[in-house]
Amino acid sequence: MSSSDYIIEQLRNAGCVFAEEEAQLLISEADTLEELLTMVNLRVTGSPLEYILGWADFYGNRIAVVPGVFVPRRRTEFLAKKAIDLSVPGVKVVDLCCGSGAVGVAISKAVGLVTLYAVDIDPIAVQCAKCNVSKLGGLVYEGDLYNPLPPHLLGNVDIIVANAPYVPTEAIKSLPQEARLYEPKVSLDGGKDGNEIHRKVAENASIWLASGGHLLIETSKIQASQTVEIFTQCGLIAELAHNNELDATVVIGTKPPL
Repeated sequence: MSSSDYIIEQLRNAGCVFAEEEAQLLISEADTLEELLTMVNLRVTGSPLEYILGWADFYGNRIAVVPGVFVPRRRTEFLAKKAIDLSVPGVKVVDLCCGSGAVGVAISKAVGLVTLYAVDIDPIAVQCAKCNVSKLGGLVYEGDLYNPLPPHLLGNVDIIVANAPYVPTEAIKSLPQEARLYEPKVSLDGGKDGNEIHRKVAENASIWLASGGHLLIETSKIQASQTVEIFTQCGLIAELAHNNELDATVVIGTKPPL
């Protein structure tokens, strides 16, 4: 049995669905056999692949990730895509609950000329986001939602994106082990009904958005109708978008033009 076949078998036995692909990634990233075996052991014992590699692929971009930061999901590429569709060069973008900064990076690279502000309450996420966002000229702030943003952005933001936590507190115990044991609870817990953070984001969105500006939030199919209702109650014109391939749901709110 070759070393590659051995690694694939180890990963498959540990329950890794994409064992062949993961084995190739681990082999390509390891500098020595000893390092490779250490990486395989970490994966077999449950550590997220992205933590082991030190990066995640998101919207065609290699995003640096570190242990303790929320790993960007493929479904969230739909959130980035909808924001990109609404953006033009020169837009001011705020990425709330930014985690690694993946969504903001995707928008910046796709649109080109973007003034990007990223915010997260978790210091580990902030440090990680700085690695990804700062090289594009973006700024990263540590704090709760809009609180740390500079006042000159009031009424001047074109796009607000938020992959805010939306898992109901009681449902966290049912999440896959990789999320439940390794990722920070603050990046998963959306409160009793999963919409607690969505409410806070929507309530203050109009203060920061320019006339005709947009708020985009990732949510779930189950919660989507309630998220739409929250947007409407906050004075935004709400629209629901879903992507079957990614099983991704995004609610888009537009601040009515003056």
